[in-house]
Amino acid sequence: MGEDNSLDVRQSVGDVGGDFTKSITIEGGGDERVGDVEAVIDLTYNIFQYIPELIFVSIYGLAMYAGVLLITRAIKR
Repeated sequence: MGEDNSLDVRQSVGDVGGDFTKSITIEGGGDERVGDVEAVIDLTYNIFQYIPELIFVSIYGLAMYAGVLLITRAIKR
């Protein structure tokens, strides 16, 4: 998992004389292919990195919803 996954992206437009053909070349950092199992493990690992942020945002959203309900109830009284 420590390999370099950078991409080299090159974009060129044909000559300025009127031929505006466009070609994009993407070259990977290596010729290795990742298997399905390794891809799922990487995805799971990346998802678990964001669990604290997701929990915080969920609690914040529920608190804001409760606040809106309290304000709505107070206005209706």
